[in-house]
Amino acid sequence: MTSTADAGQASFTLERFAQHPFYHEVNERLVALTRLAKGQRVVDLGAGTGAVTKLIAQEVANDNAEVIAIEPCETALGIARRNLEEFRGAVVRFIQGGAEVLTQLVKKPVDAVFFCNAIHLVEEKDHVLQEILETLGEDGTFSFNTSFYLGAEPPEAEMFYRRWMMKALRVLKKEYGLSPDKTRVQARQRLTEEEYVTLLTSNGFKVRDKEVITVQVPLSGFEAISEYSLWIEGVLPGVPLEAGARALTKAARLTFAELNVTEVPRNWLLVVADRA
Repeated sequence: MTSTADAGQASFTLERFAQHPFYHEVNERLVALTRLAKGQRVVDLGAGTGAVTKLIAQEVANDNAEVIAIEPCETALGIARRNLEEFRGAVVRFIQGGAEVLTQLVKKPVDAVFFCNAIHLVEEKDHVLQEILETLGEDGTFSFNTSFYLGAEPPEAEMFYRRWMMKALRVLKKEYGLSPDKTRVQARQRLTEEEYVTLLTSNGFKVRDKEVITVQVPLSGFEAISEYSLWIEGVLPGVPLEAGARALTKAARLTFAELNVTEVPRNWLLVVADRA
């Protein structure tokens, strides 16, 4: 049964954004850094529409391999099932649920847990990291990436991001008579690289690899992320999704034209950590 929230967000998944080459690049690099082995059991936490799930399944594929895609949004999970329905070489299971109850969803130890482009959405990060630690086997590995951290916007791109958000607020006010809800508590607190390392260390992990990759995002990438529900809710809290998407999309187009650019850089933080 589709929830009311899912029904309202049916057109606001990450699917379109996930099809961009730069998105594939950063996730493929994280999978490579993790150094998976054939036949491993791996969890893809916050699997979305299955882009990273497929990369993981390809890496571990053999008769013993199992990939468990866990995603809270039923709509996104349905798209992931369709995207991987023809995949052969590993067992791929799909479970609807959240990171905060991982140990209830996955009972047997796994070799690795991935959490791509979503850890910044978690409010209780210590709790979720303990859930991940308990789910991992003795030599287990936890890998994540994020482009929503302090340092994600390179200095040369700060003007674009400032103008994009300012224009979005103006469009929202002028064309829809709306403004974000400034009183709404934001769970998406930005951490620095160092704060993420400290967070991992204090929760029983040891960082093995850490990289920052800068990718060039074209206008189509910003148009796509402007249609993603969690992005809209993060930058324009309390605004209806459709109005938020239209305001962000129009503002991105106006800002690209004003600055006369064809792409804008964005930093992605990639981290691989072992059990300490």
